[in-house]
Amino acid sequence: MMALRNFIRHRLCPGFWQQEEGAVLAEALLAIPFVTLFAAGILEFGSIFWERMQIDAGLRDAGRYLSRCRPLSGTYVPTCNQATAKTIAFYGTQTPAAGATPRVPGWNDPADITITAPDADGNITISTAHLYQSSPVFGFLGISAITISSFHEERYIGW
Repeated sequence: MMALRNFIRHRLCPGFWQQEEGAVLAEALLAIPFVTLFAAGILEFGSIFWERMQIDAGLRDAGRYLSRCRPLSGTYVPTCNQATAKTIAFYGTQTPAAGATPRVPGWNDPADITITAPDADGNITISTAHLYQSSPVFGFLGISAITISSFHEERYIGW
């Protein structure tokens, strides 16, 4: 067996083991798939963190809006409501233009946001859970769906 291996190395492929012209190409063919997958993963996780940041900002804006609500009475007009707070969370404004895009793609269902009334300490809590719409990279890697959960607590101040 050893004689056959030496015969192939020295007689049939002379100089093949001393050549280095294709070494860079061979290394690149081995490294590029891993580097590409790594870069795609970085972009995907960056997108997850961006969506989480946008959801946090929306909940914070809605919490600030609700914390400054006027009390329910006939003297103060208009009083604010939870539907307006949810619109602020989704779009960043209480009156979005027709066809406005939400802060986060796919996060615009009012049922996604839960608002609790002021508790004994006067805190309003706003929470949500959003299913991240991932790219095919996660499916290829076998990573299941990712749920982004967030909440914001704001002290009720009133007018």
